[in-house]
Amino acid sequence: MLNKIVLSMASLRITSGMIEICAALLMLRLNQIDKALLVNSSLALVGPLILIATTTIGLVGLSDKLSFGKLAWIAAGIACLFIGILKK
Repeated sequence: MLNKIVLSMASLRITSGMIEICAALLMLRLNQIDKALLVNSSLALVGPLILIATTTIGLVGLSDKLSFGKLAWIAAGIACLFIGILKK
């Protein structure tokens, strides 16, 4: 039997992958650079949201096994990721 948390995390990643594939097919169907760029830009929102959701679910699942110090290091690492991704 699969762990509910692992199943939730995997389901989010599968959903994310399906969104990516649908976006690629949409780009091919639209066959215009400006519209394809718009679709691609929309995906820039989906990736970080899936990352946040998947990480949150995983941390909730581990919260009883990790000390506060380790959770703080994980939060700092995630913050660094987002600063690096979102910094212009």
